[in-house]
Amino acid sequence: MVDEILRRARAAVNDAPPLGDDAYRRYCRELAYQLTQRWPGIQRANTADLDRARRRGLPATLVERLRLTDAHLDAMVALTGAVAKELDAAVADTPLAPAGGGAFLRRVRQPLGVAFMIYEARPTVTVDGALLPVAVGNAVLLRGGKESAATDAALAGAATAALAAAGLPTGLVTVLDDPDRSLMKALLARPDQVDVLIPRGSPSLIDYCRTASSIPLIASGGGVNHLYVHGDADLALAARATLDSKIPEPAGCTSVELVLVDEEIADAYVAAVLAACERENATLTLRLDPSLTAPEPRDGAPWRTERLADHDRGREFLDPVIAVLPVTGLDAATAHIRAHGSHHTEGVLTEDPAVAERFTRQVDAAMIVVNGSLRLHDGPTLGLGPELSIATGRLHIRGPVTLDALMTSAWVVEAHGRMRG
Repeated sequence: MVDEILRRARAAVNDAPPLGDDAYRRYCRELAYQLTQRWPGIQRANTADLDRARRRGLPATLVERLRLTDAHLDAMVALTGAVAKELDAAVADTPLAPAGGGAFLRRVRQPLGVAFMIYEARPTVTVDGALLPVAVGNAVLLRGGKESAATDAALAGAATAALAAAGLPTGLVTVLDDPDRSLMKALLARPDQVDVLIPRGSPSLIDYCRTASSIPLIASGGGVNHLYVHGDADLALAARATLDSKIPEPAGCTSVELVLVDEEIADAYVAAVLAACERENATLTLRLDPSLTAPEPRDGAPWRTERLADHDRGREFLDPVIAVLPVTGLDAATAHIRAHGSHHTEGVLTEDPAVAERFTRQVDAAMIVVNGSLRLHDGPTLGLGPELSIATGRLHIRGPVTLDALMTSAWVVEAHGRMRG
């Protein structure tokens, strides 16, 4: 079975037209069409997954991750349009440059090849994976969580139909049905046929893929993210940035988990955050270090406080929960981040440019946000183009994994008779 899956994927890469062919733009359009036409059936499959998840007793936040709404369809259709718009620029050759002796040099883009993408139960990622890698000529093997199996199968049908309508090999997208992980383990052992591994999810998933395979990896996930609130920070801005970094997507990979705040303003910062919760009616739990004064709970308030425990450091809460820890200054904050961060997204709030600069130099993360929301770490939001994921490694790509990161390149020398001699 594994050999057949890999043979089919490799044949699809070899049979696909060269980058820049109009078939890839057609695929984007056809995928939008198929998703829209098949949406009632996709929603029925999604309802079945949601029912199973509730019966299994999954937490409400994780159940919500599985849910597909009409807003998700709108976002997926918009993504197909954004990818089609970016394709020409993404796959363009570099201009010819003189290389001496009458020769000229240019760089041409090429697909990475066969990509194996492993992710947890987020059905929208199935569409991301079936779109971005394929639009630049790759074949992709998609292995989602068992909780979204029915939805993923329905989405796979849309992708297959879109590929056929666009004139592309249908083997460019394979959604794997692998409830017991045996197929995943077998594919991880095939660096001879799988060119790149793209895990997207929890730190444990990333660590497993690192240790279980020698396939080159674009690691995406593990958002143990921090905000550092310096003593001179604008507390109103700090409160807004805190809520925007958590409330819209409590389980998102760019969500803030722990706020490090200079001890002299820690109580004032907590008060500012709770006041902002009340203004915005934002439900939030603050886990406060015992050194902080916990405000008295009030009837009808959308917030509550709990005691911060040692095991909360370096933790992804995956809920509308934020920990707050006083520190003695910037060096103590960056030391904590080095010990507990996941190199994903970190932020600083300060009025002092020198403090901001020191923070950016001392912190090791794919993105560092100064005086804003951590959720700015997003390719489309920052004008970088559609993204497949956010990479936290150090090689090939770091930060938003855009179309450019899903290709490699070859140098072409127009030699015009030049010899090395």
